[in-house]
Amino acid sequence: MTELRSSLHGLWLPLVTPFRDGELDEVSLRRLVRHYADFPVNGMILAATSGEGMALGIAELERLVATVRAEMSDSRRHLPICLGLSGASTAKMCDALDETAAWPIDGYLIASPYYTRPSQRGMVQHFNALADHSSWPIVLYNIPYRTGVNLGNDTLLALAEHPNIVGMKDCCADRAQSIDFLRRRPSGFRVLTGEDAQYFDALTDGADGAILLSAHIETETFAAVQTLLGEGNRDAASASWESVSGLTRLLFAEPSPSPAKYWLSRTGLIDSAEVRLPMVEVSEELATRLDAEIERRTPPLLRRA
Repeated sequence: MTELRSSLHGLWLPLVTPFRDGELDEVSLRRLVRHYADFPVNGMILAATSGEGMALGIAELERLVATVRAEMSDSRRHLPICLGLSGASTAKMCDALDETAAWPIDGYLIASPYYTRPSQRGMVQHFNALADHSSWPIVLYNIPYRTGVNLGNDTLLALAEHPNIVGMKDCCADRAQSIDFLRRRPSGFRVLTGEDAQYFDALTDGADGAILLSAHIETETFAAVQTLLGEGNRDAASASWESVSGLTRLLFAEPSPSPAKYWLSRTGLIDSAEVRLPMVEVSEELATRLDAEIERRTPPLLRRA
């Protein structure tokens, strides 16, 4: 395993979880890992929103992690792995941390408690309790439009003092809040944007990288945006971003990860676009739009009929 804090930068992939006939599709999963191991990806998130983690049972989660780690070992690319966890009960979350403590991961991505809408003081106590309990480092996941509660910057600054809380996936959808936190965060506390459409802006504002569903497609171009910015070549970075920014809208035109799974199945990386209810596969209208973009971007030999 890696030391997560030092690895939390660059482009991370929130890997989709392939299914076939209602079951975890390990063949497609291994194919995905082999494929992305050859690309400039700095780490992977498993079983978070894009990975339909809330639709997976504990045994499936364990198989998912074990399969990904085994395939990485076979490919000799030892990327760090964070496991996505979420829940509204601190006690139950501590139980989940116990159940997963021996798994071959490098840390957790943990969202704010959903639905219950705790106070800022309650969230400080919640995340501190998890960080005290966890065997692995924690990356906070602030996504108020899904959980119903926003981690304010003073709360984040308090949590950033905990030695076992090493960074944040920022989906607050408020650029002013994000910029304020980037300016005030303590040294060594990492911030990765999770807002695909705001990737370029977040990097120019000072984010350390990104966790992007859209980077399942045109992975090298998404990675090049940050590389070019780091080299001071803003014009080239902007041109690279313009070439893929439309994907960030298309792949979220219907609830994610269905559009991305459709694309990956049409290009042969996974065997089925299957998702689990309450998610559904893409509409015929969106499938037509996706097919047109696949036709434009994908060599004919890589397309499925």
